[in-house]
Amino acid sequence: MTLLPSATEIVCGLGLRDRLVGVTHECDFPSDVASLPRVTTSAIDISASSREIDTAVRDHLQQNNSLYSIDVGLLAKLEPDLLVTQALCDVCAVSQNDVLDVLAKLPGDPQLINLEPMTLDDVFETISRVGASAGCAKVAENYKAELKARVVRVLRASGEIRNKPRVGFLEWLDPPFNAGHWTPELIEFAGGIDCFGNKYKPSTTIALETITYADPDVLIIALCGFDEERARIELDTFKQQIDFDSLQAVKNGRVYVLDGNSYFSRPGPRLVDALELLFELLHQ
Repeated sequence: MTLLPSATEIVCGLGLRDRLVGVTHECDFPSDVASLPRVTTSAIDISASSREIDTAVRDHLQQNNSLYSIDVGLLAKLEPDLLVTQALCDVCAVSQNDVLDVLAKLPGDPQLINLEPMTLDDVFETISRVGASAGCAKVAENYKAELKARVVRVLRASGEIRNKPRVGFLEWLDPPFNAGHWTPELIEFAGGIDCFGNKYKPSTTIALETITYADPDVLIIALCGFDEERARIELDTFKQQIDFDSLQAVKNGRVYVLDGNSYFSRPGPRLVDALELLFELLHQ
């Protein structure tokens, strides 16, 4: 049983799709997990505006209310032997405390794995942990080696880059949030210089003035939980809040809107895809 999308992607990457008994309401990759039981729901209306979503999330956290709920009855019926969860971000998935509360109500004694990756290497280690707990440690090590080899290829190529572009990466637009956690590292590995990220630290709200002052050569919009289509809608609103056309990235024709939900928001195997994508964008 996986309680966050990145864990689902790891489990399936290890070839264990047939052993998954349930996933979260957000799990959508690979596509065949859509047929699995969904054991979580969200208290946040994802169709609301970005500002409304941000306000609702802040209100829930301030009041110590959970953003997600778990269907304990369904979870008990599924009888998982292994639960994979996280304690990295209460906004991104069911909180660890909620999972522990639910675990105490389940029959039997299912194993719990808590993942907290902050770097790309941390992500690779989560693959090892899941593989070891699922009884396929050798498969996990081979899978991890394949992913690392792709990273090394990018690092070698980016090491040849002399004029590295200054990159602004936003994972939310109303209000603006920089991209923290592993994203600044991905930008660095791809041969860019992050303008306002917090390497290995959570994403934070930044002022519009910070964006205009940094004036990046390249601006990347990849919003947490949103696909490319939704991000483009949000960008139209953002353009009204800032002197968008004066930004160097706009003048350069180097504003890229990406699928943040698929490639950057989830600390799983597709971060390697994200790294390769960044390299192509930054040096095309």
